[in-house]
Amino acid sequence: MTTPRWRALSSSEPTLGATQRWRLDIAYDGAAFSGFAYQPEFTTVVGELRATLANTLGLEHEPVIVGAGRTDTGVHALHQVVHVDLAKDLARTSRVLEPERLARSLNQQLRGRIRVLRVAQVSDDFHARFSAIWREYRYLVLETPPPALELTNAWSWAVQGPLDLDAMNKVTNEILGTHDFRAFCRRPTNSEPGEALRREVLLAQWQRLEDQWSLSPEGASVVRLRIRARSFCHNMVRCLVSTIVGIGQGRLSETTVRERLESLDRSHLPAPAPAAGLSLVAVGYDGDQNLPTGPQIL
Repeated sequence: MTTPRWRALSSSEPTLGATQRWRLDIAYDGAAFSGFAYQPEFTTVVGELRATLANTLGLEHEPVIVGAGRTDTGVHALHQVVHVDLAKDLARTSRVLEPERLARSLNQQLRGRIRVLRVAQVSDDFHARFSAIWREYRYLVLETPPPALELTNAWSWAVQGPLDLDAMNKVTNEILGTHDFRAFCRRPTNSEPGEALRREVLLAQWQRLEDQWSLSPEGASVVRLRIRARSFCHNMVRCLVSTIVGIGQGRLSETTVRERLESLDRSHLPAPAPAAGLSLVAVGYDGDQNLPTGPQIL
């Protein structure tokens, strides 16, 4: 059996160079941050983690943190993975660097803005981004009876139903496999105008969930999209969601997704669905036996 790269190393195993690599599994409410990536002038997930790690470990400089994927402003994570390289000497001079103690200390300071789920020392060849073989997101849609309720919800998008889930799953099957998603992505600023945005989608499915705690308004129901891909381009999930929901409402033709995958044309498609409904729920790594890092019931 292949040993997972993220396993904690024993004290007898050597680490290469002057640093050792640590993996942190984290969760956060994206509404509190201006996105994941570090931006000195804004409050971001990486910015909070850098400052808190530096304060906890008494570092002279904030460490560089690398994530499995970047989430936009308002997008949540139930299970994100990051790595950070810290000086080897810290392990000998700071008891705080013991995994459980470090996680506990970070969580006390972060006060729920970010939750550290796990800390582990990992081998130097582990890379939170490049070692990941897939990422999985979910999108929650609150389906309301007409007239649509103007609901403010930090974790879902309220739309007027009824939604035709059979039609939505039929067109969602068309995105499985490898396609050029230029019609459903925002082009990166550093890319060429005609450059393809090819991505491989491994899983995509809509499901109506039971509201066992009666959290939805009377007559409303929650619909969830699970989508897993090796990687995603910018706004890909939110653009797909708004288009497929339009199909489920009968406002767009069931041929829309297939036609736009072929034409690569985004013109006159709906704006991306709101960020609040989107959450990163799992990241997969080789050696983890393809088991996700995140919960599967959410």
